[in-house]
Amino acid sequence: MKKYLLLLLLFFGIGKTNAQTVGVISNSPNSFAGYTLFSPNSSTSAYLIDNCGYLVKEWSTSTRPGVSAYLLEDGSLLRTGKTSNPLFNQGGVGGKVQRFDWNDNLIWDYTFSTNTYCQHHDIEYLPNGNVLILATEIKSQAECIAEGRDSTQLIEGQLWPEFIVEVRPIGIDSGEIVWEWHSWDHLVQNHDSTKANYQPTVSYPGLFNVNYNNNGGRADWMHVNSIDYNPDLDQIVLSSKDWSELWIIDHSTTTAEAASDLGGNSGKGGNLIYRWGNPSTYNGAGSRVLEDQHDVHWIEASNPDSGKIMIFNNGRTRGWSSVDIIAPPVDVFGNYQFTNNNYGPSNLHWTYVDTIAPIFYAFRISGAHQLPNGNVQICAGTSGYFFEVDSMKNTVWEYINPILNSGIATQGQIPGLLQNTVFRAYRYGEDYAGFNGQNLMPTLPIELNYNTNHCNLYTDVSETEITKEPLFKVYPNPVINDLTLEVENELIGQLYYWYNSFGQLLYQGRIEGTQTTIKTKGLEQGAYILSIGNVHFERIILR
Repeated sequence: MKKYLLLLLLFFGIGKTNAQTVGVISNSPNSFAGYTLFSPNSSTSAYLIDNCGYLVKEWSTSTRPGVSAYLLEDGSLLRTGKTSNPLFNQGGVGGKVQRFDWNDNLIWDYTFSTNTYCQHHDIEYLPNGNVLILATEIKSQAECIAEGRDSTQLIEGQLWPEFIVEVRPIGIDSGEIVWEWHSWDHLVQNHDSTKANYQPTVSYPGLFNVNYNNNGGRADWMHVNSIDYNPDLDQIVLSSKDWSELWIIDHSTTTAEAASDLGGNSGKGGNLIYRWGNPSTYNGAGSRVLEDQHDVHWIEASNPDSGKIMIFNNGRTRGWSSVDIIAPPVDVFGNYQFTNNNYGPSNLHWTYVDTIAPIFYAFRISGAHQLPNGNVQICAGTSGYFFEVDSMKNTVWEYINPILNSGIATQGQIPGLLQNTVFRAYRYGEDYAGFNGQNLMPTLPIELNYNTNHCNLYTDVSETEITKEPLFKVYPNPVINDLTLEVENELIGQLYYWYNSFGQLLYQGRIEGTQTTIKTKGLEQGAYILSIGNVHFERIILR
């Protein structure tokens, strides 16, 4: 399939700005046709836009994200939400998991936040309908010392190790925990020889060195920021920002087996079966590759690099970011090769870096994912900058989030750093199952004083489907009374549809000749959409 122009240049008869500072900056024929979902950190809404930045769907919620959001295959939005928990103050803290259907109905509202634990950052929807929840739990100073933690490295008097629960949703606000894994069950140390987990060295790649300290001894000890599941391997991958590592664990265990060294269908137990990025955490060989990374995940099975792992490598100390892909040394049984006191690979499979700073450089949050056509969409979250690169690493699409901490930006306004942050953004193809039967009629751009005559919308169309674009004119635009639709013979007999700016169908008619008059008297002033055969779109301003 080649990419072709979707028939017309979108425009409004309103004032233009000289340059795009928010919204869609550019869109080319090589971009992947679809819709981008993002949930700004400062907003209680999640937005779905087309490749020209027109709003297709908005979910309104009562809380800011905490901090991830996903579109599921039934068209529902699965998101995290912030709760008020004064005991946990780390970045990315949430406490709530919510699911909204396409029509904004809240169908699940599950709180996972108490005075001893709290959900944060990320969740993962499983094929069986359950949800993996990433959380931290409080371990007191006494509990830490009992596991061999050096008391001088407890500046906040406690640690918050990571754990995972798998929850089966029940009703609108309940759930059953059917599986769990705790990092605290898998510790080693060489500080206190009186403890059972003491070893003269800590060269145990399957265990966590309880005295590893890369954040000044703060309670938020590991700061895991992403979780992903591989259904083919039945494994879970985690991204630890403060350890600059990714970790993989087995999911085929029972909860009891997940607390042990061995167990489950694979016999792997709950120890780490793979880790990569910073061998110093277990006295391994090699140098650190990852620095404060985010969004570690397996590339989906339908994509060109299926089964490999993609990472947004923030590079906080090196001062530049990259998007990296690695090919872990794993066999069909999910076993990872460990040689010379190290896990491979020693080289990246693919990497993207850019000299644009500070736009692409993001010292925290952010993410990237590969699209079905091999392009990669990147979210530099600290500047709210989403962009897509093709196989030649050319930028083929760009968007800047217009939702600021202070409100919605006006076109021409340049957002300051950290004023329009976004944790991640996801592109879903036009054929994504979640769009089946849904109204995808675009409305208006999100930003104020929008400029709509700078973007061409493209879609996947075979060469035989379009040979010549039938010409038509719509005038006057803006319109005060009646609108004239003038068409070539090819469009005679087609239906036309008149929508308001919310995508609601107001009325329809048939094109009987080369010139049709559309009555607009009695309609409120504002923006409307005229669709010819639900293929050709024209945006109309009524004054």
